[in-house]
Amino acid sequence: MSQNKRKQHSAQFKAKVALEAVKGEKTIAEIASHYSVHPTMIHNWKRQLLDSASELFERGAKSSPVEPETSAQIDELYRQIGKLQVERDFLANRSARLGLPTEKPW
Repeated sequence: MSQNKRKQHSAQFKAKVALEAVKGEKTIAEIASHYSVHPTMIHNWKRQLLDSASELFERGAKSSPVEPETSAQIDELYRQIGKLQVERDFLANRSARLGLPTEKPW
C-alpha cells in the first residue's frame, strides 16, 4: 500500500494562483488543471488573499510586530555581547600592564 503525501506549496505559488483566480481571466477549473491543484484549494487561497489584502494597507509603513519572546532574546544577546566586549578590553589592558604582547588578533 502506498501512501500519498500531501503537497506543500510555497507562499509564492499560492499567491500566484490566487491572483490568477482573482483576475478572472480563466475559470477556476482551468486554473486547477493548469497548476494541478484542486479547485477547492484555489477557492481557499483566493478567499485568504481577499481577506488579508486590507491588512497590507492598514499597516502601511509599519514594520511587522516583534514577538515579546524574540525581543527578550535579542536583548539578552546584546547584553552578552556587551559583557564579552568589557571582558576583552579588561584582559587586553591587563596583559599590556604585564608586558605581554598587545597585538589584538581580532
